Amino acid sequence: MKNQFQTRLKKGDQVVVLTGKDKGKRGRILKVLPKKDAVLIEKVNMVKRHTKADKEGSGGIVEKEAPVHKSNVMYYDPIAGKGSRIVMKQLGDGKRMRVSKRSGEAV
Repeated sequence: MKNQFQTRLKKGDQVVVLTGKDKGKRGRILKVLPKKDAVLIEKVNMVKRHTKADKEGSGGIVEKEAPVHKSNVMYYDPIAGKGSRIVMKQLGDGKRMRVSKRSGEAV
């Protein structure tokens, strides 16, 4: 079943983490995972993965980002300097635009 609720967060958006071990950290979204309702955030929720060595011998412990549920992050509004909700504004020509609720500026 396809997820009918489209996320308002996009790749490249600056977000702030609301809960968990990385609460208060800010970062840029690297990837949006709509099937899991999650996002990958740069240098947030870092986990260690043990990788098996291949023919070149590049094995060992690799540190990488793990997904964070989208309900635990909020868009960071640089004008307000805080997290903000994103609302969709209808333009006159039928197009929609993402707008920060806190500052009223286009995202």
